Amino acid sequence: MTGRVAIVGLGPGPACWITPEASSEIEAASDVVGYAAYVERLALRPDQRAHASDNRVELDRARLALTLAAEGHAVAVVSGGDPGVFAMAAALFEAIEEKPQWRALDVAVAPGVTAMQAAAARLGAPLGHDFCAISLSDNLKPWAIVQRRLEAAVEGDFVLALYNPASKARPSRIVEAFDLLRALKGATTPVAFARAVGRADEALVLTTLGEANVSLVDMATLVIVGSSETRFVARDGARAWMLTPRSYGAPR
Repeated sequence: MTGRVAIVGLGPGPACWITPEASSEIEAASDVVGYAAYVERLALRPDQRAHASDNRVELDRARLALTLAAEGHAVAVVSGGDPGVFAMAAALFEAIEEKPQWRALDVAVAPGVTAMQAAAARLGAPLGHDFCAISLSDNLKPWAIVQRRLEAAVEGDFVLALYNPASKARPSRIVEAFDLLRALKGATTPVAFARAVGRADEALVLTTLGEANVSLVDMATLVIVGSSETRFVARDGARAWMLTPRSYGAPR
């Protein structure tokens, strides 16, 4: 097969966070497949075909991209953040398993800046020690699994980066998650809500687990919950930095 699929990470928002590799893959594509909001971010040429779709049809997008590639087209599948982190890379490789002939295609993944990387850069260094990323979405997994993973992460004293914290269809999951975390961690644990990082409506909220107002959280928010080592570094006249130091158990 002569076609090609590149799964491209666009980063969290601004064009300056799109890597040169990702830009090159989009430039080389005859067809661009993706969630409509991501496709609209691109300045495609008249000779490039856009295939935009709804947010919750990942497998359909993947099958379309593979079908186009099997016909000989150069396809870019665009994804927010990094395509391998809660995004389109997994959907495309899941689709590849459906048809043996698709496994012969030339498939590449172009990484991108993740939401947790962008948020961490704005906040200081909250991911400076061991951390884990957990999606609070229970669309594709039982909520009991999410709870078990949260409990295990707290037991391991990881910093938590919480993706997909709340949506119109799942408004209560962030409340349930924080109820669980408050039962297991100290009330003074540092927490950050990083919303729309890199966009015009960016908002950062620093708070604690005991005082956090989860009504501020939506699907554009990346939530970071600190470990026992995480702390805020106060600054005169400026927002504090959030730090998880590299040395575990070091004196403060």
